[in-house]
Amino acid sequence: MADARPWLEIADLPYTSDPTSLFERLQQRPGAVLLDSGRPSAPGGRFDILSSDPLAMLTIEDGHPRCEPSIPLPAAPFAAQQALLEHAETELLPRLSNTVAARASALPFLGGLLGYWGYSLVKPHDATDDAAHRDARRPEPGLPEARLGLYDWALVQDHHARRTFIVATAARRQQVMAWLDEPATPTRPDFTLTSPFMADLDRAGYAQRFQRVMDYLHAGDCYQINLAQRFTAHFQGSTWQAYQRLRQATPTPYGAYLAWEDQAILSLSPERFIGIADGRVETRPIKGTRPRGSTPEDDQRLAAELRQSAKDRAENVMIVDLLRNDLGRACRPGSVTVPQLCGLESYANVHHLVSIVHGELAVGAKPLDLLASAFPGGSITGAPKHRAMQIIDELEPSQRSVYCGSLGYLDRRGRLDTSIAIRTVIADGDTLHIWGGGGLVADSDEEAEYQETLAKIARLMQALAG
Repeated sequence: MADARPWLEIADLPYTSDPTSLFERLQQRPGAVLLDSGRPSAPGGRFDILSSDPLAMLTIEDGHPRCEPSIPLPAAPFAAQQALLEHAETELLPRLSNTVAARASALPFLGGLLGYWGYSLVKPHDATDDAAHRDARRPEPGLPEARLGLYDWALVQDHHARRTFIVATAARRQQVMAWLDEPATPTRPDFTLTSPFMADLDRAGYAQRFQRVMDYLHAGDCYQINLAQRFTAHFQGSTWQAYQRLRQATPTPYGAYLAWEDQAILSLSPERFIGIADGRVETRPIKGTRPRGSTPEDDQRLAAELRQSAKDRAENVMIVDLLRNDLGRACRPGSVTVPQLCGLESYANVHHLVSIVHGELAVGAKPLDLLASAFPGGSITGAPKHRAMQIIDELEPSQRSVYCGSLGYLDRRGRLDTSIAIRTVIADGDTLHIWGGGGLVADSDEEAEYQETLAKIARLMQALAG
């Protein structure tokens, strides 16, 4: 029987350096998603990906995948994602000709999965799960552990080539162009906080948990443990407007806005988790932070202090070793290399030490195999990873939800790019949650680490406060 699916096409649209002007007309549509490279002001960004109206939505709750509309899928979360993508390639997505594939060789997305993988998607062995511990936690965001839409079209902005493309069938392109021609009329009032951000831990509570981490480190349970605290506020109005405030305050190469009914994710992450293109793998772990200075001289001093910090470099190297091991599980033996170790990158609010780890996907391995084997990212857990995750589960009073999970896409050709969901705000009903954390080692200073958790998110909270 002949394949009746329409062909995928690629057409040019007028280029704009700001994706928000296009997304403004899409953001109220079902499953609207913006993966935002923060250009032209964010270092390292190139592509923006915008879409909406997915063909299907896969959610994972309590480890159980569920797809709407219903498609038979395996019970394991990552196997379900792979099965959905393979089913879509033959049954749901438009046909992809060799001519279009060749023309789009530089484009990151020609249809596939867009969404998030929450931190709790992979649970540590023997994680705390008793009723008393759960009851002691604060109310949690009601987002599922993962939510991934199957999208058959996208607007892709290439800021290096200064071009905007629409990747869609002829019929879908006509539909999208009609959406873009509609005036952008706000359907919600202006965003405003109705209460200040309040920490889930008071100062003494953080100090107590810091000491417990030190006890574990000195006992030899771990070499490094990431400890985070959550801040919560109430709001009213448009979460899209809130994202635009955050983007203006701290543009980053891995920004994202995703919204569903009364829930949304607003992420301004500077950190790539895993990127895969044509079998080549890259991860860019961040370890080591200093705030930006109030004067150019102070800023240079803080940057130099970070570059020269033996402690911060040691933390970074420790996580690089962890990620080399994680990548090695699904990469060709001998292909994992470190072309950059502890490079300095500066953002609007902080300086970071960033390393780069490369690899080549092993023959027969799929991108989701690598994502599953490395998830969640070692830079936001500690080392050894599973023991660090157990301790995090024991000590943090709030579930991490999407925070420290990952946002991104998996393209039908096997291309993948994901961020570490730090500098990330979750909107659930009328409540906002944001986390700040940092990696602790045996010689960490408690006051300095506490202040670092605040420095990482202070600019975001200030932007939301208006």
